Amino acid sequence: MNSISTKTGDCGQTSLANGERVAKDSLVMEVVGTLDELSSWVGLVIAHLEDNFSSQEDILSQIQQDLYQLSAVIVQAPQVKFKKLALDQLEEHSAVLEKEMAGSWQGKFLHPGGTKLAAQLDVARTICRRCERLMFKHSDSGPKKVPALIMQYLNRLSDYLYLLRCYINLYQKHSEKQLTPDK
Repeated sequence: MNSISTKTGDCGQTSLANGERVAKDSLVMEVVGTLDELSSWVGLVIAHLEDNFSSQEDILSQIQQDLYQLSAVIVQAPQVKFKKLALDQLEEHSAVLEKEMAGSWQGKFLHPGGTKLAAQLDVARTICRRCERLMFKHSDSGPKKVPALIMQYLNRLSDYLYLLRCYINLYQKHSEKQLTPDK
Protein backbone atom coordinates (compact mmCIF):
# COMPACT_ATOMS: atom_id res chain seq x y z
CA MET A 1 0.00 0.00 0.00
CA ASN A 2 1.51 3.30 -1.08
CA SER A 3 -0.99 5.54 0.70
CA ILE A 4 -3.29 5.17 3.67
CA SER A 5 -5.98 6.89 1.64
CA THR A 6 -7.23 4.53 -1.07
CA LYS A 7 -10.51 6.41 -1.62
CA THR A 8 -12.22 3.04 -2.26
CA GLY A 9 -14.37 3.42 0.85
CA ASP A 10 -15.81 6.84 0.10
CA CYS A 11 -19.23 5.41 -0.75
CA GLY A 12 -19.67 3.35 2.42
CA GLN A 13 -18.08 0.10 1.31
CA THR A 14 -14.81 -1.53 2.31
CA SER A 15 -12.96 -4.71 1.40
CA LEU A 16 -12.39 -7.81 3.44
CA ALA A 17 -8.98 -9.45 3.18
CA ASN A 18 -10.37 -11.93 0.65
CA GLY A 19 -11.43 -9.05 -1.63
CA GLU A 20 -15.15 -9.23 -0.87
CA ARG A 21 -16.76 -5.77 -0.61
CA VAL A 22 -19.02 -5.15 2.39
CA ALA A 23 -20.85 -2.17 3.84
CA LYS A 24 -18.85 -0.24 6.41
CA ASP A 25 -21.78 -0.59 8.82
CA SER A 26 -22.05 -4.38 8.34
CA LEU A 27 -21.85 -6.68 11.32
CA VAL A 28 -18.45 -8.01 10.29
CA MET A 29 -17.04 -4.48 10.25
CA GLU A 30 -18.69 -3.76 13.62
CA VAL A 31 -16.84 -6.77 15.03
CA VAL A 32 -13.52 -5.70 13.49
CA GLY A 33 -14.01 -2.12 14.67
CA THR A 34 -14.73 -3.29 18.20
CA LEU A 35 -11.61 -5.47 18.18
CA ASP A 36 -9.66 -2.38 17.10
CA GLU A 37 -11.27 -0.33 19.87
CA LEU A 38 -10.37 -3.01 22.41
CA SER A 39 -6.78 -3.14 21.19
CA SER A 40 -6.57 0.65 21.48
CA TRP A 41 -7.75 0.51 25.09
CA VAL A 42 -5.19 -2.19 25.82
CA GLY A 43 -2.61 0.18 24.31
CA LEU A 44 -3.80 2.93 26.65
CA VAL A 45 -3.36 0.58 29.61
CA ILE A 46 0.16 -0.25 28.43
CA ALA A 47 0.97 3.46 28.15
CA HIS A 48 -0.08 3.97 31.78
CA LEU A 49 1.62 0.93 33.32
CA GLU A 50 3.87 1.87 36.19
CA ASP A 51 7.25 0.26 36.75
CA ASN A 52 5.91 -2.14 39.38
CA PHE A 53 3.51 -3.60 36.77
CA SER A 54 5.97 -3.67 33.86
CA SER A 55 5.79 -7.49 33.74
CA GLN A 56 2.29 -7.05 32.31
CA GLU A 57 3.51 -5.01 29.33
CA ASP A 58 4.67 -8.04 27.34
CA ILE A 59 1.45 -9.89 28.12
CA LEU A 60 -0.73 -6.96 27.06
CA SER A 61 1.35 -6.43 23.92
CA GLN A 62 0.83 -10.09 23.03
CA ILE A 63 -2.90 -9.61 23.60
CA GLN A 64 -2.83 -6.76 21.07
CA GLN A 65 -1.13 -9.09 18.59
CA ASP A 66 -3.76 -11.77 19.33
CA LEU A 67 -6.56 -9.26 18.69
CA TYR A 68 -4.95 -8.41 15.35
CA GLN A 69 -4.89 -12.12 14.48
CA LEU A 70 -8.56 -12.41 15.47
CA SER A 71 -9.39 -9.51 13.16
CA ALA A 72 -7.51 -11.17 10.32
CA VAL A 73 -9.55 -14.34 10.76
CA ILE A 74 -12.82 -12.38 10.88
CA VAL A 75 -12.02 -10.48 7.64
CA GLN A 76 -11.13 -13.82 6.05
CA ALA A 77 -7.43 -13.23 5.49
CA PRO A 78 -6.19 -16.19 3.48
CA GLN A 79 -4.34 -18.82 5.48
CA VAL A 80 -4.56 -16.97 8.81
CA LYS A 81 -5.45 -19.27 11.69
CA PHE A 82 -5.90 -18.35 15.32
CA LYS A 83 -3.74 -20.62 17.43
CA LYS A 84 -4.78 -22.41 20.62
CA LEU A 85 -1.47 -21.32 22.14
CA ALA A 86 -2.93 -17.80 22.54
CA LEU A 87 -5.79 -19.18 24.66
CA ASP A 88 -3.44 -21.40 26.67
CA GLN A 89 -1.12 -18.47 27.43
CA LEU A 90 -4.01 -16.25 28.46
CA GLU A 91 -5.30 -18.92 30.84
CA GLU A 92 -1.79 -19.28 32.31
CA HIS A 93 -1.53 -15.51 32.88
CA SER A 94 -4.90 -15.51 34.64
CA ALA A 95 -3.84 -18.42 36.85
CA VAL A 96 -0.67 -16.54 37.82
CA LEU A 97 -2.67 -13.46 38.83
CA GLU A 98 -5.11 -15.56 40.86
CA LYS A 99 -2.21 -17.27 42.61
CA GLU A 100 -0.40 -13.97 43.31
CA MET A 101 -3.55 -12.51 44.84
CA ALA A 102 -4.06 -15.75 46.79
CA GLY A 103 -7.59 -15.19 48.02
CA SER A 104 -7.14 -11.43 48.43
CA TRP A 105 -9.10 -10.62 45.33
CA GLN A 106 -12.84 -10.39 45.30
CA GLY A 107 -15.00 -12.97 43.61
CA LYS A 108 -17.95 -10.62 44.06
CA PHE A 109 -19.39 -7.84 41.95
CA LEU A 110 -17.26 -4.76 42.48
CA HIS A 111 -17.76 -1.12 41.60
CA PRO A 112 -15.87 -0.58 38.35
CA GLY A 113 -12.80 1.56 38.66
CA GLY A 114 -10.57 2.19 41.59
CA THR A 115 -7.21 3.45 40.45
CA LYS A 116 -6.92 5.12 37.04
CA LEU A 117 -5.23 2.06 35.59
CA ALA A 118 -7.85 -0.30 37.00
CA ALA A 119 -10.61 1.93 35.62
CA GLN A 120 -9.01 1.76 32.17
CA LEU A 121 -8.93 -2.02 32.46
CA ASP A 122 -12.63 -2.01 33.36
CA VAL A 123 -13.38 -0.08 30.18
CA ALA A 124 -11.27 -2.54 28.17
CA ARG A 125 -13.12 -5.44 29.84
CA THR A 126 -16.54 -4.04 28.94
CA ILE A 127 -15.44 -3.47 25.34
CA CYS A 128 -14.21 -7.06 25.28
CA ARG A 129 -17.64 -8.24 26.46
CA ARG A 130 -19.34 -6.15 23.76
CA CYS A 131 -16.99 -7.62 21.19
CA GLU A 132 -17.83 -11.10 22.41
CA ARG A 133 -21.57 -10.43 22.02
CA LEU A 134 -21.04 -9.03 18.52
CA MET A 135 -18.87 -12.00 17.62
CA PHE A 136 -21.65 -14.43 18.58
CA LYS A 137 -24.16 -12.39 16.59
CA HIS A 138 -21.82 -12.35 13.59
CA SER A 139 -21.22 -16.09 13.87
CA ASP A 140 -24.95 -16.83 14.05
CA SER A 141 -25.83 -14.60 11.10
CA GLY A 142 -22.90 -15.14 8.78
CA PRO A 143 -22.30 -17.79 6.17
CA LYS A 144 -19.19 -18.92 8.04
CA LYS A 145 -19.18 -19.75 11.76
CA VAL A 146 -16.58 -18.01 13.91
CA PRO A 147 -14.25 -20.67 15.35
CA ALA A 148 -15.10 -21.65 18.93
CA LEU A 149 -11.48 -20.95 19.90
CA ILE A 150 -12.01 -17.25 19.15
CA MET A 151 -15.13 -17.15 21.31
CA GLN A 152 -13.24 -18.86 24.14
CA TYR A 153 -10.34 -16.45 23.81
CA LEU A 154 -12.57 -13.38 24.12
CA ASN A 155 -14.33 -14.86 27.14
CA ARG A 156 -11.01 -15.61 28.85
CA LEU A 157 -9.67 -12.20 27.88
CA SER A 158 -12.45 -10.41 29.73
CA ASP A 159 -11.68 -12.64 32.75
CA TYR A 160 -7.99 -11.75 32.51
CA LEU A 161 -8.72 -8.02 32.25
CA TYR A 162 -10.93 -8.27 35.33
CA LEU A 163 -8.26 -10.16 37.26
CA LEU A 164 -5.62 -7.63 36.25
CA ARG A 165 -7.77 -4.71 37.44
CA CYS A 166 -8.28 -6.50 40.79
CA TYR A 167 -4.53 -7.17 40.99
CA ILE A 168 -3.67 -3.55 40.30
CA ASN A 169 -6.20 -2.23 42.81
CA LEU A 170 -4.89 -4.68 45.42
CA TYR A 171 -1.25 -3.75 44.94
CA GLN A 172 -2.00 -0.05 44.78
CA LYS A 173 -3.90 -0.52 48.05
CA HIS A 174 -7.21 0.68 46.70
CA SER A 175 -10.12 -0.42 48.86
CA GLU A 176 -12.65 -2.18 46.62
CA LYS A 177 -16.34 -1.38 46.97
CA GLN A 178 -18.72 -4.27 46.54
CA LEU A 179 -21.91 -3.79 44.57
CA THR A 180 -24.96 -4.92 46.52
CA PRO A 181 -28.56 -5.04 45.38
CA ASP A 182 -31.08 -3.15 47.49
CA LYS A 183 -33.02 -5.36 49.83
